Amino acid sequence: MRIIAGIYRSRRLEAPPGLSTRPTSDRLRETLFNVLAPRLHGAAFLDLYAGSGAVGLEALSRGAAHVTFVERAPAALRALGKNLEMLKITQGCTVRAEAVAAFLRLSTQAGPKPERHEVVFLDPPYDAEEEYATTLTRLGLAQGILAAGALVIAEHRRKQRLEERYGRLRRTRLLEQGDAALSFYAAECETGGETDFAPLAAVHRER
Repeated sequence: MRIIAGIYRSRRLEAPPGLSTRPTSDRLRETLFNVLAPRLHGAAFLDLYAGSGAVGLEALSRGAAHVTFVERAPAALRALGKNLEMLKITQGCTVRAEAVAAFLRLSTQAGPKPERHEVVFLDPPYDAEEEYATTLTRLGLAQGILAAGALVIAEHRRKQRLEERYGRLRRTRLLEQGDAALSFYAAECETGGETDFAPLAAVHRER
C-alpha cells in the first residue's frame, strides 16, 4: 500500500495486521482521486472509518488543507500514527480516536462548531451494512458538518445497493471496480430560499 500521487508520492504505508480492517486498494484510491481532483486543493477532508489513514493521507498529499481522521480500532490507530510519523506530518490533520457515531453526534451538539468539510469519505467494514445507512443518514440530516456543495463518498461492496437519497444527500454517481463500488452523494444546499444541488455527473456505472 502506497501514496499514489502528490508530495508524498510512492511512499509506502503501514497497514493494520489481520482482516478486521480492509484498506482501500491502490487502484480504487486512484479512481477515487481522479474524480476528486478538481475540488480537492484547499479542501477540508473528513475520513470516517479511517483505518490506516491511506485515503486521508492521499488527500493531504494531493493538496487538501486539512484532514480529520475518525477511527476507534486500536490496531488501526497504531498504524495511522506510524504513517503520520513516517511521513513527518505534524500539522494539517486531526485524529479522533472514537466511534463515527459518537463523532457525528458530538459534532452536531450545541457549542463551538467544528470545521465544515467539503469532502467526506466513509468506508465501514463491508459486513456492517447498518453502518452505511446510519452514517449516511446522520450526514444527510446533520447541520454544521458539511460545507455548501459538499461531496460524500461511500466505498461498499458492488453487490450492496445503497439508497439514492439520505436526507439532504442525493446520489449522483456510481463507480464500480471489481467487487468494490464508490457511491458519490451531493449535499443539498439552500440558495435564495430554493433547494439546489452541487453539479456532478449523472448517475452511471463504470467497470
